[in-house]
Amino acid sequence: MQYLVNVVYDRTTTATDAEMTAIDAFNDGLRERGAWVLAGGLAAPQHATVIDARGDGVPTVTEGPFVETAEFVAGFWVIEAPDDATALELATAGSHACHRKVEVRAFL
Repeated sequence: MQYLVNVVYDRTTTATDAEMTAIDAFNDGLRERGAWVLAGGLAAPQHATVIDARGDGVPTVTEGPFVETAEFVAGFWVIEAPDDATALELATAGSHACHRKVEVRAFL
């Protein structure tokens, strides 16, 4: 199964050098286990653009985040794991490496 591991953060600062070293080591470990699918960091919410094309007319384009909130998704991993327990184990290691909360969700 594949899982999305969202990195949840409340500041727009990037990872420290020590955090990046730990994240790189975590990523290498995911690759060695065969659990790596992809990962990436995201720009701060104020750099987001929301597009709503549900209507029949011209889509609405709004600069800024979808919602105003103290916490936001700062990055993510997509991992491969045989079960929920393994996904949670890997996500826990990811949280430890990046020093941020993570949210784990299985793909449907």
